[in-house]
Amino acid sequence: MVVVRWDRGTLLLDGVDRDDMPAGFVWDDRVRRPRGEGCLYYETVLGLHRARTPYQDDAKGWAPLELGHRTDKTPRDYQAEALAIWRDAGRRGVVGLPTGSGKSFVAELCMQDTQRPTLVVAPTIDLVNQWQVNLSKAFGIDVGALGGGQHQLEPVTVSTYDSAYLHMERYGDRFGLVVFDEVHHLPSGAYSQVAEMLIAPYRLGLSATVERPDGLHHRLDRLVGPVVYEKGIRDLSGAVLADYTVERVLVELGAADREAYGANMARYRGFIAAKGIRLGGPNGWSRFLIEASRSKQGRGALKAHREARKLMHATPAKLDALEQILASHPGQRCIVFTNDNATVYSICRDFLVPCITHRTPGEERKRILAGFSRGDFTCIATSRVLNEGVDIPEAQVGVVLSGTSTVREHVQRLGRILRPKAGKSAVLYELVTDGTSEVRHSERRNEHDAYR
Repeated sequence: MVVVRWDRGTLLLDGVDRDDMPAGFVWDDRVRRPRGEGCLYYETVLGLHRARTPYQDDAKGWAPLELGHRTDKTPRDYQAEALAIWRDAGRRGVVGLPTGSGKSFVAELCMQDTQRPTLVVAPTIDLVNQWQVNLSKAFGIDVGALGGGQHQLEPVTVSTYDSAYLHMERYGDRFGLVVFDEVHHLPSGAYSQVAEMLIAPYRLGLSATVERPDGLHHRLDRLVGPVVYEKGIRDLSGAVLADYTVERVLVELGAADREAYGANMARYRGFIAAKGIRLGGPNGWSRFLIEASRSKQGRGALKAHREARKLMHATPAKLDALEQILASHPGQRCIVFTNDNATVYSICRDFLVPCITHRTPGEERKRILAGFSRGDFTCIATSRVLNEGVDIPEAQVGVVLSGTSTVREHVQRLGRILRPKAGKSAVLYELVTDGTSEVRHSERRNEHDAYR
């Protein structure tokens, strides 16, 4: 008889010879048994069952869990459809839905359908707290949490990706279902090991934008399952999401700043040309940083690049345009997004509005968001910390003062103002400095159906 055992994030097989190991297992001479990643549990047990091989499952550290939904929410057609397709796919796979469309409710439906102890993994403490509150209300149970000073394990537990990485060697056998919120984070570095250590046979990934610029999203097929269901912003706007428009506003550098920008870019481009670096190729930016660290000329090129970015991202013309935008939307709630904290603090001082960065303490962040929701103030300035997962349906206007060239970030920022609210029509402004590389960045990040 084959015995399947759990061992610190891995599986061990008793009663299997070296020549008969299942795919993915390797022979461990230390224990003289096959050893494989925890995520092989599903395929291993299913394979033994289909081959009618007698086996004993000593790996599974959970029992079925009774979960009854306590709310009277009726699933929308696309939510019920997502559940059905995910179930038909073996309860494994990724569901792609835009921000504000109720991805977390789809997860609740999947949890109720699966009836297994569940681990939800989210990228930030804010999202962990949000999931914990919502799941507690939905199912009328105590929900555990890992991360942000919390260490409470329950049959339904929410964790940050960081804490899951630290603890899955210990707890990876406790859950039958795992939900990866913002699943595009999962293929990154150590985070993929969270999925590899977990033996949960049922897996759900959630994201508004699954694709990654580095192409690592293809790893999700093995870690979670393929994309089984997807709807875009255009598919749901006006019915589920708020109607919206997108306006691109071009601004100009002043004469002195334009001259400084040109000089800095010439110094930077001269260096990368001399070193034969192709920034559009694989690891191009990493190679530039390595080369820049090796000489005074390289460090000067890196400094020149930073100065040029500072000029185009925070030109005074953008602040003038921001002032006009805020004046044209009196009383409407607005979020201003930047690429760096220095600009956030500048807006905070000049416009007398609260700001949220990664340095903002959790309690202060909660007070600011609560005040914004009540209408105590109508504008918040932030860098990147509000890109994901924050539920602020009152936000109606978004201003992208600066950002990266990635499609995901731009779609996430649009999603922050699309939460549905009666009579709401949202608008996203994108401020772009003409005659700079920001024009090209803008074109790249607008390569999405939401902007066509």
